[in-house]
Amino acid sequence: MRSLAFNIAYWILSIGYGLAAAFAALAPGRGPTGWVIRAYVRRMVQAMAVFAGIRLDVRGRDRLPQGAFIIASKHQSWGDGFATYDQFDDLAFVTGDHLEKFPLLGGVLKKLGAIVVNSCGGHEARQALATRAAEAKAENRKILIYPEGHLAPVGQKYRYRSGVWHMYRDFDMPVVPLATNLGLFWPEERYEKHPGTATLEFLDPIPVGLPKEEFLTRLEAVIEARTAELIAQATGKPVTPAVLMETPS
Repeated sequence: MRSLAFNIAYWILSIGYGLAAAFAALAPGRGPTGWVIRAYVRRMVQAMAVFAGIRLDVRGRDRLPQGAFIIASKHQSWGDGFATYDQFDDLAFVTGDHLEKFPLLGGVLKKLGAIVVNSCGGHEARQALATRAAEAKAENRKILIYPEGHLAPVGQKYRYRSGVWHMYRDFDMPVVPLATNLGLFWPEERYEKHPGTATLEFLDPIPVGLPKEEFLTRLEAVIEARTAELIAQATGKPVTPAVLMETPS
């Protein structure tokens, strides 16, 4: 019943606020659209708690640096975006162009200043990432990116892509790793939801200036290690490293 109730609320909220955001996108500036989306995210997080029984324990906010920075997050759940977006007043985010297939969403993403890139990667995707990220940095916004590029089931991981490093290098911004175990409670994009307290934990920022291999190795190590610990804390099982899987085509 919890899953059914939440999914009904999910679609009512998504359709209602989606239409509101589409109309708001016709207004000049990002303000009206941003206000609608922030309200939508807040209601979705509330629905997670009320209907699905999923509450959030957010840790490490005291570690966040001042000014613009990049958040590099583990991505286990469709709920990750809602949970993280709700922590900030004005967050830019990197997303694949698959979201543009939904009616009206393309215009909303553009108005929000979302960084939409080709999901298949390549030179054009890197160029789009660089251009949009530069715009976000100029506006002193935080940027959210999922380095794996895909939802990873609990206990699994994908190769960390280099896009986050290019932003880190080109725009001289620290990167804040974000670990989570939300996938235990809202697995990937699945219908079923499981009540409990999910944790998001901001980890120590990675300072600017590291070479590519050192940066990516450090980023993956800290995110995956802490994510495994959060999963173990929630399940009562031993800490188990995630298994590297082939990146989906």
